[in-house]
Amino acid sequence: MSALAIESREISAPRVGRFNVHIQGDLKRSHFAVLTVHDLGCNHAMWANFLNHPSMEEITKRAAFILIDVPGQEDGAADLPPDYTFPSMQSLGEDLVCVLDQLDVKNVVGLGEGAGANIIARFAMAHPNRVLGICLLHCTGTTAGFMESLKDKIMGWKLDQIGMNPAAEAYLVLHRFGSFEKAENKEQLNKVIETFQQSLRQNINPRNLNRLVQSFMKRSNIADNIGKLKGPVLMVTGSKASFNHTVHTLYSHMAMKVDKKHVELLEVEGVANVTEERPEKLAESFLYFIQGLGVIGGVAMPRVRRSSSQDYTENIQLRKRSMSMEEADLPRGIYSTSPPKFGTTPPNMGSSPPRMGSSPEKNESIPKEPVS
Repeated sequence: MSALAIESREISAPRVGRFNVHIQGDLKRSHFAVLTVHDLGCNHAMWANFLNHPSMEEITKRAAFILIDVPGQEDGAADLPPDYTFPSMQSLGEDLVCVLDQLDVKNVVGLGEGAGANIIARFAMAHPNRVLGICLLHCTGTTAGFMESLKDKIMGWKLDQIGMNPAAEAYLVLHRFGSFEKAENKEQLNKVIETFQQSLRQNINPRNLNRLVQSFMKRSNIADNIGKLKGPVLMVTGSKASFNHTVHTLYSHMAMKVDKKHVELLEVEGVANVTEERPEKLAESFLYFIQGLGVIGGVAMPRVRRSSSQDYTENIQLRKRSMSMEEADLPRGIYSTSPPKFGTTPPNMGSSPPRMGSSPEKNESIPKEPVS
């Protein structure tokens, strides 16, 4: 997946059974840890292109990544046992704390896409003291609608009866890449979609995938309880994403129930999947976000192509803490010698995170500014 060695482990959890966990980087010496969860039809390998992108270099050499595979979604997985009760989205989110406990990690920055973003959000609400902040890509907070459920039932039957098939592929492509026919860089996106389809046909167990899809379709509404989030949130979507509307809906709920200065929305124009189509924009925004958390500082921003014209101002300003570059670039000590017991509160990690999404001169609510 990258030049850095990856350690793979199985970690047990009470409701999930076990997570396959892949660790990139050094948990003992890194400045902070990032916990990732993948989308439908994927596993931890979906993050490879993004983490290996040149604009992520300053982050990957300072962070350790804890990459989660949802049960049964690893490449070449055998069928899950017939008597295995596949966990709900809520159970998947809550049980992630077992990964942190067994790896002896005090807290993390959460990163998830699609179904994985929904799981990360649930983890952050269930264990707010273990989370520094979360970045949610194409996250939906509502239950599945009628038409979504109907299409899913048809697809689910085909996955179980005949395996991976064109209808299932089309559904999963739409889920991850939305209205890709209208994307600005269709040639690049077509290559990404072909790679995704090839992985579906060759690597992903269709019956196990169907069980994850069913769990996602039966998801409960998290928007009503979104006020349980305590740390900063960066929401990301593309203007062509299939869940673009539901991302805005969840953002609206957050704006009402979460401290507004802790919530930021990044919408990238002309793309459906930000991770694949505009990784440099996501990396830039993610770097601003984690600098705002105070876990790193004094890092040069990735060089994103810019125009001299005034209409190309896509910079997201996330304020940093008041600390020197030397202080900010010191490791925060993500590795805990005495981790808190399950269900207990860890030691206070410091003052509240700084306000995001505003300039020092203004003190007003964060606008939703589409970027390209």
